[in-house]
Amino acid sequence: MGNLRRFLLTPAALLYGTGISVRNRLFDLGIFQSHKAAIPVVSIGNVTMGGTGKTPLVDFVVKYYSRKGLKPAILSRGYKRSTQGVKMVSDGRQIFFESREAGDECAMLAHKNPETIVVVAEKRKEGAGFIAAHFAETPPDVIVLDDGFQHRQLYRDLDIVVINTSAPFFDDRLIPAGHLREPCKNLDRADLLILSKITNIEQASQFEENLRTTGKPLVKTGVRPGKPVQFAGPDAPQPEKVIALAGIGQPEGFAESLQHSGITVGTTTFLGDHADFPLKKIKSLVEQAQQHGLSIVTTEKDYYRLLSNRPILETLSPVPCFYLPVEIKIIEGMELFKEMLDQAVSSHPATRQVIL
Repeated sequence: MGNLRRFLLTPAALLYGTGISVRNRLFDLGIFQSHKAAIPVVSIGNVTMGGTGKTPLVDFVVKYYSRKGLKPAILSRGYKRSTQGVKMVSDGRQIFFESREAGDECAMLAHKNPETIVVVAEKRKEGAGFIAAHFAETPPDVIVLDDGFQHRQLYRDLDIVVINTSAPFFDDRLIPAGHLREPCKNLDRADLLILSKITNIEQASQFEENLRTTGKPLVKTGVRPGKPVQFAGPDAPQPEKVIALAGIGQPEGFAESLQHSGITVGTTTFLGDHADFPLKKIKSLVEQAQQHGLSIVTTEKDYYRLLSNRPILETLSPVPCFYLPVEIKIIEGMELFKEMLDQAVSSHPATRQVIL
């Protein structure tokens, strides 16, 4: 962002910051109160805009609880969805909404965790109430709250903040002049800090040194890319040279993951986070791929968005198209992470015996 634009947006950022400070102060004083749900809540959020690796961490936590024999539910805003209010994306048996109606992340999480309840709601308190009421006879054991750090209306038993080590933010400004959703000092409100997307240990150490002043426990994580999965076009072997197509925050990490998988990135097309794929642009990419014998590879999140866009899928059909699945890998702090996840639900009567 240019210096002039930052300067012009500074008044708006100051106004936004004042609003954030007043609101948080009202919660701290108890004038605004957080609603405690009948089900334990584990929140996963951030203090910056997009690209921190929140969604893979939500998936990791959901799978962790499921492996322990617990029944998790996912509650999210459903960013940029076409619907409003409380909607049940999945009841753990059937998926009712796809990306357009549920939001990209929620559609992906529902497909990756088909036995998990997924609900979207702008007001998370209402979403938690819906889950408790709708599944009163067989309630989930824990609600995993996606993107919940700023949503203090709902009390959380564990408050996790994800920090992208590839995008330093200590000198950044509040939105819209910068990328911060709230001041860095508000990390004091978190219970656990997750350093994500670590590829450089030295850079991670610098982050760790800055964050140690918060006194919060730290867990270090990276990204483990899987084998590309073909979803369109004529059958093809694993791609060697590709066009990288992404509409996510911090897309440079996607290109790095491809390279770490032994795939040569011939060219990149990066759109804005959650941006629609222009049909004209996709046609141009297909022509380019055909001309140079390339495949097209996109992110897993973008793949689930493409699934509900038939014209785009038909346009992509002449060339091999893949998506790259990724998962979180814990570099340091696994036992601490497991302990804190277990403690968050250990006071719940239905889960105490399983955890202990």
